[in-house]
Amino acid sequence: MLSEEKTLAGTVLDRMTAAGEFCVSEEGLDSENIEVSLTFAGSDEIRRLNLLHRGVDSVTDVISFPQYEDSRQIPRNTRVSIGDVVICYGRALTQADEYGHSLERELVYLFVHSVLHLLGYDHMNEADRAKMRETEEKVMGGIDLPREEKQL
Repeated sequence: MLSEEKTLAGTVLDRMTAAGEFCVSEEGLDSENIEVSLTFAGSDEIRRLNLLHRGVDSVTDVISFPQYEDSRQIPRNTRVSIGDVVICYGRALTQADEYGHSLERELVYLFVHSVLHLLGYDHMNEADRAKMRETEEKVMGGIDLPREEKQL
């Protein structure tokens, strides 16, 4: 791996850690007790997972596998994994370009989105979508990665 790629990887993982800690503390959980598994997958693998677990035969950007239905079910005062996050790196790269922001922001945003799913957030209706989006933006701003305006 090139040193520039190592630097990006380290920065992204540091930001993901900060974002995850922000997410769980917003839910009143102690970040020292919360674990999340993170995997990066290629297009073929995430498509397979999407078909297997969601019945959708297409490539997606991120998939969450929560261990609990919502944050109220997560045990307090004990170390616990709240679930797994699988991010498609290639899709993140494409979306960063499409949305006009950095790869770092896209990867961290996908992680935040997925961690919120692990905490019970969803976007199946407009009210839930608005609440989730508001929380995503709060977290991203809180770790100094706010939405970037696309340059024309």
